[in-house]
This record gives sequence, C-alpha cells and structure tokens, in this order.
Amino acid sequence: MYEFDYHKPGSLDEAAKLLSSEEDASVIAGGMTLLPTMKQRLAAPTSVIDLGGVPDIRGISTEGNSVVIGAMTPHNEVALDPTVRAKIPALAELAGQIGDAQVRNRGTLGGSIANNDPAADYPAAVVGLGATVRTNKREIAADDFFEDLFETALEDGEIVTQVVFPVPDKAAYRKFHNPASRYAIVGTFISSGPQGTRVAVTGAGSCVFRVSDMEQALASTWKPDAVDGIRVSADELNTDLHASAEYRAHLVTVMAKRAVQAAA
Repeated sequence: MYEFDYHKPGSLDEAAKLLSSEEDASVIAGGMTLLPTMKQRLAAPTSVIDLGGVPDIRGISTEGNSVVIGAMTPHNEVALDPTVRAKIPALAELAGQIGDAQVRNRGTLGGSIANNDPAADYPAAVVGLGATVRTNKREIAADDFFEDLFETALEDGEIVTQVVFPVPDKAAYRKFHNPASRYAIVGTFISSGPQGTRVAVTGAGSCVFRVSDMEQALASTWKPDAVDGIRVSADELNTDLHASAEYRAHLVTVMAKRAVQAAA
C-alpha cells in the first residue's frame, strides 16, 4: 500500500469539497473494494475520504410507494430490514446473497453501485427496479447511471447519498455465483410494476444491461416459458477462467426463467 492522506469529514458538503480539491482522491464507504486494491497497489489514491462520519446517508425509509435506502447502509441491514422484506423481498434476498457475513456487514449500497463492478449484485436491482440514484448534486435514473466497466455517470465531486427503489408488483433475483467469492457469474433481476416490466443482467457483460426481448415477452405473458427461446448474443459478453461468453449467454436465459418462476 502506498502512502496517502486520510480525511474523515463530518458533513456531506465537507466531503464533496475534499473530493473536488484533493488530487487523486478516493471516497471510501465500506472499503470492501478500495482497501484490497490499495493493498495490492492496484490503486494509489493520494487522499482517502471516509464517509463514515457523514450523517443522514445511512438508513432505510419509505417515500410514497418507494423504499429509500441511504448510500452508507450495509448490505446486511438491507437484507434484514422489515420494510424492505415486506415491500421488496427480492431486494432483501439479493442483499443477503452478497459475499460473506463480513462483506455484508461492512459493504454498502452506495459503495457497490459507485464502483460498478461488472459482477456486483446491486446494479441488477437498481436497473431491474427502475430506481433513482440521488447524489449531493442531482438525481440520476438507473438506466443512465451505469455506463461501462467500473464507470458510472458520477462527475467530479459527486457522491451517492440515497437510492430510491419503486415498490414493484412482483420481482425476483436469481444468480449463478462463483462458489468462492459469491460474485455473480450471471445474475438476472426481473420485475413488473409501476416502472413497467424490466429484466436486468449482471455478471455477464462489462456492466449491468437490460434484455428488451425478454421484457416484451414477459409483459405479454408472465411465465418462464415466455423467455425460454430468447437468447442474448455472446459477442460482447465476458470470457474468463470462470465461464465463457457462450456459457454466460446460456445462463442469462436460465436465470431469467428461474427468476420469473420465483416472482410468480
């Protein structure tokens, strides 16, 4: 690990100013991604800005027919929260499948989506539910937030503060996970409700993406067989030591069918 300056601001404004003014600064939430990469010297921020002392960006509440989750809320709180379990059980189930107990108690919603790991679970829920990402500057629709491998729409000095999840009529998440890391080799989140019918896939490509053919089929007939013959192209999917692009393309349909069955 290289030398760096450590800051623990007491307000969101202070954190944003530090992020804008400090050269090569990084924000740390739970540290489940940043710290390992710094230890391996794959990341070398000159300043680390800890959001642990910033109030009002952790916790779960309701807002109309939506569940609002603060960016610093750990995965385990989402998994066990009575409101989330009652209103969006698929989201609680997804959070309970992330990593191991240590990761679930330290890792945060905001950190996960801001990092935008291609195999992370939360991006599938954000896109699959048509959520809205709130920052210290604006609101960003889910479809506009995730841009590419480890890239988001966040600008300099912009920090995720909350995510607003509309409550669906039905939803489910199913993933084929790496047995060691529990990252998604392929995960499919499907929902139907105020945001329409949505199918979001994580783990398969450079970042989360939607499958419009499946959405159209499910909007007409909500049955696993409706997506049985739909295949995504393997041309732009990931190939690594865990799975080929062709295998991932096959798993997208398999996980979608399982998710439809679970949601039904």
